[in-house]
Amino acid sequence: MKIEAKPFSELNIEKLPDGLVPAIIQDDRTLKVLMLGYMNREAYEKSLAEGCVTFYSRTRRTLWTKGETSGNRLDIVSVATDCDNDTLLVRVIPHGPTCHTGSTSCFGEASPENEGFIRYLQSVIRSRHRDMPEGSYTSKLFTRGVNKIAQKVGEEAVETVIEAVAQNREAMIYEASDLVYHLLVLLEATGCSIADLERELARRHA
Repeated sequence: MKIEAKPFSELNIEKLPDGLVPAIIQDDRTLKVLMLGYMNREAYEKSLAEGCVTFYSRTRRTLWTKGETSGNRLDIVSVATDCDNDTLLVRVIPHGPTCHTGSTSCFGEASPENEGFIRYLQSVIRSRHRDMPEGSYTSKLFTRGVNKIAQKVGEEAVETVIEAVAQNREAMIYEASDLVYHLLVLLEATGCSIADLERELARRHA
């Protein structure tokens, strides 16, 4: 799959060493920053043509496609440039951990493992809605329809309130997690998303 992005010739590489462009890799689902790599023209064009991230290794002085040995590839969703046109932001769907240490991100403690998980969960719910796998609780909810899903949201909200009033912190977290999950299912069932909520909340804040 070819990714639409600026031609390499339009990037501002004059002040960059060896003509290498920094590429910040971000998880498209969680928005977690995963790693930083470098691309030359060949790596950039190969990435766009194949839809999978390829870097230029400064130590080995050769191209390397992320995941070519581990299988932990980075499928490209989009490529954008910064305001100076000399740095790339590559949003991806990662397959497995990105860091060679086995961590999700190369930034360790600065990027907690569970960061952005709610957005990831939204993507899982979306795939359940699309594929409707047999035996999936989420699939069963979609089969029951919006009214039943909304009822579950109401039930979980009440249970969350009860635990909050009783000051049972751990129980409240448990029930609130159920509430968020069922709300995500309801959003998906009604054609909405976290992004829609963010836009509305930002509008109010402004």
